[in-house]
Amino acid sequence: MGKQATIRFLQDGAEQHAAFELMRELRPHLIDADAFAQQVRRQAQQGYRLLGAFYGEQLIGLAGVRHSENLLYGRFTYVDDLVVAPELRGLRVGAALLDAARAEGLRCGHAHLVLDTGLHMPLAQRFYYREGLLGKGMHFVQALPATEPQRHG
Repeated sequence: MGKQATIRFLQDGAEQHAAFELMRELRPHLIDADAFAQQVRRQAQQGYRLLGAFYGEQLIGLAGVRHSENLLYGRFTYVDDLVVAPELRGLRVGAALLDAARAEGLRCGHAHLVLDTGLHMPLAQRFYYREGLLGKGMHFVQALPATEPQRHG
């Protein structure tokens, strides 16, 4: 494809719902489109927004972006999710989504763009290095016993 993707924030529940199958490429544990859309709406209350990359009307890439603040970075832009349709990888769609996330961070006066990636994803890590991101730490997780099952899109 010789054309450039259009990057914009998804606007409504219908667009978020339509993003479900593409997000499953990155998050295969997601099993229900309605639960996914509800979770995106809940996360939006905490500042999460989905950037979409489109060729015409076709959604070909997503980046979940939010603003945060901590003692390490101050105010920063965080990319929770970054995924491109498998058949379109290598066409700079992911780079365009990261550029849009950077622009959003600059617009908000942030000094850092931050994201985590799985240790099992060396191709993603290579992509991030190529895009100028540097590995600065490790992300540790521990499951906590829940008193009731957590609904997870």
